[in-house]
Amino acid sequence: MTTDHHVHLLPQTDQLRAIHTIIRDRDCTREDFVFYARRVIRLLLEHGLDLLPFTKKDITTPVGATYHGLGFATKICAVPVIRAGESMEGELRDLHPGIRVGKILIQRDKGTKLPHLYYKHLPDDIADRHVLLLEPMLATAGSALAAIDVLLDAGVGEDRIVMVNFLSSPEGLRRVATERPHVKIVTSAVEDRLNEHAFMIPGIGDFGDRFFGTTDSGAKK
Repeated sequence: MTTDHHVHLLPQTDQLRAIHTIIRDRDCTREDFVFYARRVIRLLLEHGLDLLPFTKKDITTPVGATYHGLGFATKICAVPVIRAGESMEGELRDLHPGIRVGKILIQRDKGTKLPHLYYKHLPDDIADRHVLLLEPMLATAGSALAAIDVLLDAGVGEDRIVMVNFLSSPEGLRRVATERPHVKIVTSAVEDRLNEHAFMIPGIGDFGDRFFGTTDSGAKK
């Protein structure tokens, strides 16, 4: 299912809803959170990879016939937004061993409340690549847009960026569509709204904290 030309929502199956029911529960153990979140991440990455370019490729089958197939794009890389985005990195390496991986660290400035770039390390030839931007949470879209701008400044074409995202707010999707309309977004759920504190409702809590178990943000040990 696609909500608009550049937003790709995973099929809202009963199985996906059942997984979301487990991981959104504040009483979910960290073990279950990681296990079921990884299942959704795998679906998101598979869909994201499917949005990248393929080339025509003919091969000969064991019975001597020709199969007119496709070859995976070779000029791709992944850029997780530290730290939550790194939750997707392991799954992606399983799907695409040897993929180039860059890193971006963006945090909100406590004074200005604006996103600030603290660190970036990208492949030298990233301008020639298609990029999977790994950012699980899209709330106000401030950090996501800052990360996209880092890629654009490095020479990546806007239409070559696919953001792989776990949860999106309607407000965040609208903002990205307005400011960076050629970026594709793959997400597993579109939330109802943002509350007055810019938290997504019904939400999932702090994804990075729950996945990595660094603070008590809802998931039990």
